[in-house]
Amino acid sequence: MSDIRIHVFHTGEVCVAPDLPFGGDHSNAIKASGVFGKKEDRLWLPVSAYLIECPRGKFLVDTGWARDMSPEGEFDKKAQIKSLGSVMLYEVNQGRIGLGQCIDEQLLKMGIRDSDIDAVLLTHLDCDHANGLKQVKNAKKFLVAADEVKFAGRITNRVRYYKNWWKDIPLTEFDWNDSQGPAGKSYDLLGDGSIELINIPGHADGLFAVKVKNEEGKFVLLFSDGGYARKSWEEMITSGIAADKEQQKKSLAWIHEQSLDENCVESLANHDPDIQPHVIEL
Repeated sequence: MSDIRIHVFHTGEVCVAPDLPFGGDHSNAIKASGVFGKKEDRLWLPVSAYLIECPRGKFLVDTGWARDMSPEGEFDKKAQIKSLGSVMLYEVNQGRIGLGQCIDEQLLKMGIRDSDIDAVLLTHLDCDHANGLKQVKNAKKFLVAADEVKFAGRITNRVRYYKNWWKDIPLTEFDWNDSQGPAGKSYDLLGDGSIELINIPGHADGLFAVKVKNEEGKFVLLFSDGGYARKSWEEMITSGIAADKEQQKKSLAWIHEQSLDENCVESLANHDPDIQPHVIEL
């Protein structure tokens, strides 16, 4: 029997302009926002979250949407604007989450309460990753890179990040304690190399991928928004939302290398429309 199980969840969907996930090197924030684009061209993409079960605990990676985004399980413009904190952010990131799809609702079906979670690992603080924090507010710990908290606090990011998503949540900021990845910055979560939080800057300063490795060296890479789908690293397609395009390209190249490693069991983007919920055993 495997010592490590990774549950891949879909916690609703997000509706974005095509340039946001797949704009490439010549895209920009205006194109990615979709403000001047055609509504019929927008893409509905899954919003993923992951539960890592291993001998040393249960670790949730990201949280997806909160129930107050879709109180009745349907698209609700008024509720979303309130949950997201601004009309502008709603125009960029529209979302919906069906009844039973919130992360706590799915965990309860497995017999897991939020208080059973040893740590929530926030790859970064964008809305579709941190909006659902209130759904798991009783988890034992909430970890986010100190670089990401600093990045989220910039005046230029006031619309992108809304502090109410983590209001009353005791975030624990960590500094990198290891040197893996494209930026030479990572965090060895358990001190044994089994779960490594690896900085992949570009989309956001504190963004990290989660590399889960077993004793034989086989691993799963959860690369969050380092790319939006498998084709992102296969074709080296950067996204339209970039804090630093050159860093983003460097991070994507690292994801490409890791994904082709013979020890890589699966490499997953958070919003890949070709990925279905499933369980990975390591």
